[in-house]
Amino acid sequence: MNSVAKRAVILLTRPSAALHSVNWELQQWRGIRVKVRNSNLEQALTILQRKMQSSGIERMIKNEQTHHIKNSEKRVLAKKNLERKIRGQDLARKLKAILVKKVR
Repeated sequence: MNSVAKRAVILLTRPSAALHSVNWELQQWRGIRVKVRNSNLEQALTILQRKMQSSGIERMIKNEQTHHIKNSEKRVLAKKNLERKIRGQDLARKLKAILVKKVR
C-alpha cells in the first residue's frame, strides 16, 4: 500500500471552458499534478489546494455552484463587489494622474 501511495498522482482538470488564455490551455492539457511523498497525504492536499487557488480553478468551481444563496449573502457579495469596483476606479484615477504628470 505504501508504494502505491508514494507514486500516487492527483490530477484535476478544468471544470468548464470559461477562460481561454494560453497558460490556461496548457494547464488544462497537463492538469494539476501533486506528488504524494513518504505517504504524506495531508501535505499533498495542502499543495493541491494552493495550486488550485493560484490557477483560479477554486474560484471557477465556487462560481459554478448552483445552490440557493441567502439574501444576506447576496448583500455581502454585492457590497464586496462594489468595494472592489471602487478600489479599481480609484487606482485607475491615480494612475491616470501620475501619467498625466509624467507627460507634462
